[in-house]
Amino acid sequence: MKNPFIIYLILAAGVFSCGPATQVTGSWKNDKAPSAKIQSIMVTALTGRANARQTVENDLARALEKDGYKAVKSFDVIPPTFTQGKSPDKEALLEKIKGTDVDAILTVALIDQETENRYVPGSYGYAPMTRFGYYGRFWGYYNTWYPTLYSPGYYAEDKIYFLETNLYDAKTEELLWSGQSETYNPGSLTEFSKEFSSVVLAKMEKDGALK
Repeated sequence: MKNPFIIYLILAAGVFSCGPATQVTGSWKNDKAPSAKIQSIMVTALTGRANARQTVENDLARALEKDGYKAVKSFDVIPPTFTQGKSPDKEALLEKIKGTDVDAILTVALIDQETENRYVPGSYGYAPMTRFGYYGRFWGYYNTWYPTLYSPGYYAEDKIYFLETNLYDAKTEELLWSGQSETYNPGSLTEFSKEFSSVVLAKMEKDGALK
């Protein structure tokens, strides 16, 4: 007979591992904007962390190219040294983007983050005597339930990141699409970036922002 505590852990792991860590919670499409074929897109992650910026831009570009778009990473056009620690100059920035001849600009920004504490109760259970044979002997009963006696509850922290993704017309700067997403407890920057790119681009295509 398998230990019910082990079975509980397996089932719990299955429940909590289901579904993506990133989910789009809301989106908006500008139906009044002139319909134009988008073939090339500049992707830019608005963060001061160079590693995070490169990782997200690389994965977004890779996902877009897989769907047949030409992707330009802003890191290659507007490196961290572009502003020299000052506020960006609008004309200089737009000139850089115009030089890439892209149709649209895709931005990603972290707009908020939260930490939530939740209580995870200790493992326990009740199994009627008629169901399990190990009730008939002390050692069988003790050995089966011993692990649960020393599995107290504990508090766990959940990290939640709220991101906003916008798609702009490169020529008019008009907002074409906007979406907000939540990411729960990302295992790593690499895992988050790949999943985020896949989930958000799928939503954009579903909304008709990308065709």
